[in-house]
Parts: sequence; structure tokens; C-alpha cells
Amino acid sequence: MRYSPEALNAFVEAVSCGSFSAAARRLRKSQSTISTAISNLEADLGVTLFDRTSRQPVLTEQGRRVLSYVQAILTASDRLDELAAALSGTTEARLTFVLSDTMHPDLLAGLLSEFDKRFPQTEFECLVGEDVDVIDLLEKGRAQIGLIEARGRYPTEIGMTRMSSHSKMAIYVAPEHPLAEKTEVEWDELHTWRELRLNTYLEEDPQPARGPVWSAPNYLLLLSMAEQGFGWCALPCPLVEEFAHSKSLVMLNIIGWPRSVSVDLVWNKKFPLGAAGSWLRDYLQNAAVPHVAK
Repeated sequence: MRYSPEALNAFVEAVSCGSFSAAARRLRKSQSTISTAISNLEADLGVTLFDRTSRQPVLTEQGRRVLSYVQAILTASDRLDELAAALSGTTEARLTFVLSDTMHPDLLAGLLSEFDKRFPQTEFECLVGEDVDVIDLLEKGRAQIGLIEARGRYPTEIGMTRMSSHSKMAIYVAPEHPLAEKTEVEWDELHTWRELRLNTYLEEDPQPARGPVWSAPNYLLLLSMAEQGFGWCALPCPLVEEFAHSKSLVMLNIIGWPRSVSVDLVWNKKFPLGAAGSWLRDYLQNAAVPHVAK
């Protein structure tokens, strides 16, 4: 390739993040490294990609035209890496899958059964993570593939596809909680009581609370806290159905809830999946749980 892959990645990431400094943080490089890489790409192309006269770099008209070509080059490179891994027939000795508690337990049970039949010699590790924690595990190579509640934007090295099935979220409290007695709860009234909120390890800018809050890094722990009556919590309905003790939680009647949640399948394009990882990705892309809300 005539152009440095590092420079192409730096350019796309700078556009995605909106600044060289944010791109540097996401790529875990210094700002000067990102700036130099983009300057070198501009020199190689003979065009100015960013207008640097304002506080934040702004794509020039030439930069906008170049962007689509660079994205196509990087996508083609990722596909070539995947093809090479598939043609080699390499099966991972170890595969780590990081899943969200929004995943329906029935889907996980079917996946594990099929994986055991097809790849009995591959060590299979399941981790549980949510939001930015899932992305961090993939970026570090700690996990190869994962599920995450759908996000609007991902780092350039993260590949994604939207799952065909959705999860469903509702707001729950313990039966002895005062809110459990109400036939309908107003949103403003809800925030006068303690919220049990998801707060991942790497969350940089959590949403400001409107009332008292306790937090935990996964939904299963939040479920346990809700069962003990410590507050109200938005939880995946399949998780409550599978793990809550009999009649230990009450679903509140609130306008707009329950709500459907889209789930994305994600992986790191820098680490092409082998036979086991590719099969897992295909299985999840085509999987459907009949009684999950659509």
C-alpha cells in the first residue's frame, strides 16, 4: 500500500472523534503522532484534508472526498485479513466472548451447545461487560467478539453488525417498595426515589442524576440490589425472567416502558477471527429468539 495504514486510520479516527487529541486517546497514541501521520498523508496525497484555522480541525471539501476512499481502503483491507484467516483454516486455541446481560439466556444456551459440538478442542471463555467496557476489552485484544447495547458510533477498528432480534428493558422494584403499590408511576415521581444505575468501569461522563443513585457495573448485580429493595432499576426483561426469584420484582407501569433495545455484535478488525470466531459471529448474526420482543 502506497499510503501508511497508520496514517489512514489516524485520518478516519480524527474525523470520527472531531479532534486530533480525541483520536490520539482512542488510538492510544500521542497527539503529535496523530498530527504527524495526517500531515504525512496530506503530503503524500498533495491535498489539505483539514482546515486548522479554527479551534477544532474541520474537513475541507477535498478531505470529504478523500474520506470515502480511505474508508473503502480500510474496509477492503479488513476483508482481506478475514479472507486470509478463513482460507488458512486456522481454529483458535482459545476464544473469548464478552456478552451483555441484555442477551437472552435462551440464545446463549443454544450457542454454547452448538459451539461444543463444532469446536470441542477450543477453550471458550465468557466475560460479561456493558457499553464502553466491551469496546475496551476488544481494543486490548482481551476478547475477540462481543455483544453490546447498540451505540451511535464506534472506534474505526471496531467492526459491528446490528442483531436481528431485540432485547426488552423495563423498570422494576421489589414488592415491598412504595412504588410497587401504584397502578401508574409518573417519571418525575420516579426520580424522588433511589435509582439503581448501570455505571461501567470506563464510563467517562455518566449521565447526571436527577435523584439519589447507587450504581454497579453489570445488570445482574443491579438485579440483586433491586430484589433487596434498595431502589428502582431499568433491567433487561429476559434477565429478570431467568434470574429473579419468584415474584421478587415488580414491573412498574410507566409511559414509554417497557422499551425495545437494539443489540450490536462487535469485534476488533485488527485481529481477524479464526474458524471458531467466524462461526460464532455468523451464528449470532442469524440467531433469533422467538419470544424476544421485536
